[in-house]
Amino acid sequence: MLNAVQWHHHQVSRDDRAAQKSQKPCVLWFTGLSGAGKSTLANLVEQNLFAHGYHSFLLDGDNVRHGLNKDLGFSDADRVENIRRIGEVAKLMTDSGLIVLSAFISPFERDRALVRDLFADHEFLEVYVDAPLDVCERRDPKGLYKRARAGQIRDFTGIDSEYQPPSHPDIHIRTDNLSSTQCAERVVQYLKLRGYLKDR
Repeated sequence: MLNAVQWHHHQVSRDDRAAQKSQKPCVLWFTGLSGAGKSTLANLVEQNLFAHGYHSFLLDGDNVRHGLNKDLGFSDADRVENIRRIGEVAKLMTDSGLIVLSAFISPFERDRALVRDLFADHEFLEVYVDAPLDVCERRDPKGLYKRARAGQIRDFTGIDSEYQPPSHPDIHIRTDNLSSTQCAERVVQYLKLRGYLKDR
């Protein structure tokens, strides 16, 4: 039986869409422990891009689990599927010419590598949002570490489930040493220096 599902090519290319937006599409994949500052940093970067007329979209881990991935739990298999789906969505968005900001713990290096493989060279930018575990626990904005330490949450990343830090991140940000604004400025400066943002 012939496969009825075929890839359709469009008359408007991804390069056309990117040129219209005066930017080079990519995904900024923010990874790090809970409380490291991923969502805060991604939000500030998006605000900066928007203020300067660039086209972006922020995929937040909690928000995605309210919709697209609401059928998934937190087993190892579900975590892998969660990241796979987000990678596919991010790929569609970069094809539309957007700069995509993705803020997920994504604790396993193999899963981040699978997402990277979806993209062309230099389209996937791994942003390691780095803060020591004790700093993340002190911040604990959602009270998750406290619950994990009390045994109320199982397989919590950093406590009883491993976090594998990126070995060669494209951008390494220490949020315990810099202000949120300084961290965001470093990310935006990286995008400018490497040609992702065209002069306006």
